[in-house]
Amino acid sequence: MREAIERARERLAGRIEGEIRANEPMSRFTSFRIGGPADLLVMCDTVSDLALATEVLGEEQVPWVVIGKGTNLLVSDEGYRGAVLLLGREFRTRVREGQAIRAGAGAVLAHLVQDAFHYGLAGLEFAVGIPGTLGGALAMNAGSRDVWMSSVVETVTLFMPGRGLELVHGSEVEWGYRRSGLDARGIIVEAELKLREGEPARIRHEMERSLARRKQTQPIGKPCAGSVFVNPEGESAGRLIEQAGLKNTRLGGARVSEIHANFIVNDGGATAADVLGLIRKIKLIVKETHGVELRPEIRFLGDFTRP
Repeated sequence: MREAIERARERLAGRIEGEIRANEPMSRFTSFRIGGPADLLVMCDTVSDLALATEVLGEEQVPWVVIGKGTNLLVSDEGYRGAVLLLGREFRTRVREGQAIRAGAGAVLAHLVQDAFHYGLAGLEFAVGIPGTLGGALAMNAGSRDVWMSSVVETVTLFMPGRGLELVHGSEVEWGYRRSGLDARGIIVEAELKLREGEPARIRHEMERSLARRKQTQPIGKPCAGSVFVNPEGESAGRLIEQAGLKNTRLGGARVSEIHANFIVNDGGATAADVLGLIRKIKLIVKETHGVELRPEIRFLGDFTRP
């Protein structure tokens, strides 16, 4: 694998516009602030970069993965044996088109929320306070208790390695709770969000209300990866964890949040092993207490024995 990684790095060097780094600590690229080094980190600034990187990595048989801001990601302490692709400059653009905003998958979702407010466009207020990129939000159909990304998506552009770009209409996506299936179909590179004209004062009010609710119910400002477990049908994972007496439970530097029991925070110096051990403990005790098998919502990258 090391030889293949080095060959891929040499083949890409000087041929893509983005930066290439070897043995890059993934703790710099995850909201948990946890993770060992990736063998290769490739910043793809253009679609051409993305096409070349996936082609070369495929030919060299190097595993690869695309990440955004790493807001729902736990990376192994040993890192990732392969290449991590980041979407750079070209994928961070944001343009208004009438009552819609067209943006790259690497655009920060918070910036899009502010753009919509600036333009007097309503429909994205629910997304205030949601971390990460547009691509990540689309992949997991991020949202609030009542409104999801699926409600504003007109089209999504995917890059299919070896085939090129494909336009998918929002109505053609199999949206679900915390899922869209888009990332399994290709690499999300752009989307058009269909909004509507709104009263600025009302938009601001809805944004403030949404943000206040998030601050009251989530450990905003603490290194974490969002909700750890998917809510079982008709139930709340956070409630089950809290009723099992697990709030504030600690393992090493990882702790179950006292604000919301479905969040694990890095209190400082937490390792992936700490978080994984806490996840396993929560699953075991909730199963014993409630007879419910919790399913992780966060993604795992690297050499893990899955919880």
